[in-house]
Amino acid sequence: MREVRGEAVTVVDLYELVARSRGVRAEDLDVDERTALAHRAIRFVDPTWEIIPGSGRPEADPIELVPYDEDWPRQFEAWKAKLLAALPRAPRRIDHIGSTAVPGLAAKPVVDIQVSVDDPEDEAAYVPAIESLGVQLRNRDSEHRYFRPFTGLERGVHIHVCAAGSEWERRHLAFRDHLRGNPEARSAYLEAKQDAATRWRDDRIAYTEAKGAVIRRLTDEATRVQPPPKRFS
Repeated sequence: MREVRGEAVTVVDLYELVARSRGVRAEDLDVDERTALAHRAIRFVDPTWEIIPGSGRPEADPIELVPYDEDWPRQFEAWKAKLLAALPRAPRRIDHIGSTAVPGLAAKPVVDIQVSVDDPEDEAAYVPAIESLGVQLRNRDSEHRYFRPFTGLERGVHIHVCAAGSEWERRHLAFRDHLRGNPEARSAYLEAKQDAATRWRDDRIAYTEAKGAVIRRLTDEATRVQPPPKRFS
């Protein structure tokens, strides 16, 4: 399917392929089976993707969208201060990304933070410091590292470490800024989020993948007009 349709094919298409053979809906597949399918699909698409052993959260984390919270920017600034205090070397930049960084946009109550470093492969330079704040390395790939709170802690923050000046960095900043400045883009993204949350409340991977087409379209729009982010030390 990927060979024919490219990036438009997501794990949701894989779910539907399996479900159709059984005469059921994709969302009726067992959650554990969907997770296993998703992990196989992600490894096929990106062989560098890897889950860190022991980083699972056994408790359910259902998708819940809430109205924009004026406190989210303050939460970001508090986490930024903690990161700067904990990291042995200051990163190139720390940015608030994702929906909680877009005033007025409904979102999951999770603050997404992007930390830009010189070399993400040098995990010793930042992983212990970030994990000392109660945020565990969950998975890695060739573009970034993803952290979420340890089991037993509230999922109030996600931290993404990427290379300074990378396409990963640029895409996420451009997407955020496009949403901030374009009401039509915000509306399109909100509709995609609401549809995905309704269908995939119990499946975070499918929720993210279901928004993929809209995210790619809006990011393409943004990167056509967005200059590369400025560097600072």
